[in-house]
Amino acid sequence: MLIIVCVHNFFLKYYACITYFIIFVTIKKDKWGMKPEETIDFHIRWAWFNISRMYNIEAAKYGGSMAIGYTLLNIDTKEGTPSTKLAPKMGMESRSLTRMIKSLEEKGVIYKKVDENDRRMVRLFLTDLGQDMRNQAISSVLKFNEKVQGEIPREDLEKTFEVLGKLNQIIDRNNIFNNNEIDK
Repeated sequence: MLIIVCVHNFFLKYYACITYFIIFVTIKKDKWGMKPEETIDFHIRWAWFNISRMYNIEAAKYGGSMAIGYTLLNIDTKEGTPSTKLAPKMGMESRSLTRMIKSLEEKGVIYKKVDENDRRMVRLFLTDLGQDMRNQAISSVLKFNEKVQGEIPREDLEKTFEVLGKLNQIIDRNNIFNNNEIDK
């Protein structure tokens, strides 16, 4: 059975929203060898969905979203951030961020300014509204981290970071689907 659930701006919508969709697939263990909840990616995706939803609910109170908050957190408040450097800094493709930058500029959250030293470069800066929204994003991130750190022992969190780091190293080697063995 395949069910696609899309939650965007906290209302159920019936179109695919790439950032927020979850696919729930019921798979019998004997057919694939693993139940979904036994896979590594299931737990990462489940946790990320919950974190994303939590931040989106909080950000909606201030007219934002998790994606907007993350963008604002990555704009240098003093020097501005070159528009071409923002997407890679966030782990995104530039074209994926273009629409959001345009929207944030139209809403008066950011503004663009040509770099004084390199006229080819455009820097993004926060307006007063953008700075207020950024401060709220910082507050939300700090509250979440304080809550988690208050309930999960430091050693467990350090082990989690270590395991996720190793997972990223495995993925970064880019050989998962090239052969049947993972380098150790």
